[in-house]
Amino acid sequence: MEKDTKQINCIVIHGCPSNVEKTRTYDKHWIPWIKKELIARGIETKTPLMPTPWKPDYEKFKKEFEKYEVNENTILIGHSCGCAFLVRWLGETKKKIFKLILVAPWKIPDKNDEFRKKFYNYSIDETIKSRINKIVMFTADDEEADGKKSLNIFHNALGGKIFELKGRGHYTMKDTGTEEFPELLNEIVK
Repeated sequence: MEKDTKQINCIVIHGCPSNVEKTRTYDKHWIPWIKKELIARGIETKTPLMPTPWKPDYEKFKKEFEKYEVNENTILIGHSCGCAFLVRWLGETKKKIFKLILVAPWKIPDKNDEFRKKFYNYSIDETIKSRINKIVMFTADDEEADGKKSLNIFHNALGGKIFELKGRGHYTMKDTGTEEFPELLNEIVK
């Protein structure tokens, strides 16, 4: 049974840019568009800016994220390293949510990146799937190899439906060429 959109709330966690200059690049792709579309449909949507995402720190992300209410009517959406954060948080807190949507999920750090090694190095709690009504993952036919491996790590642990779209890369503006993401919108509202 689907939820009434008036009860649903949505929180979108952005990815982690490679350096300080890129911290606002996520503002240029699908996150502002999806927020506008969901609010227009009566779904409360938050898109918090996570602290120092170019040097991701789980505890700092957690402190910011926990300012927002998460309950059984919540849809959590992550992009890239935002997916890794949400899955870790859900495993730690044992929260029940309505839907989890992972867009270009990432869990493999670069060899020399100590921040991302700490951020990504955790075991996925496979019981998460028992506390979520629906899990969806988006990837692309032209996603990087480590992105494909990351998707498989998450999917093997959590299951869910995978959508592989053509020519979307890592779901950034540079890769997609558009801020619109109708496939995501459809998975949220259906």
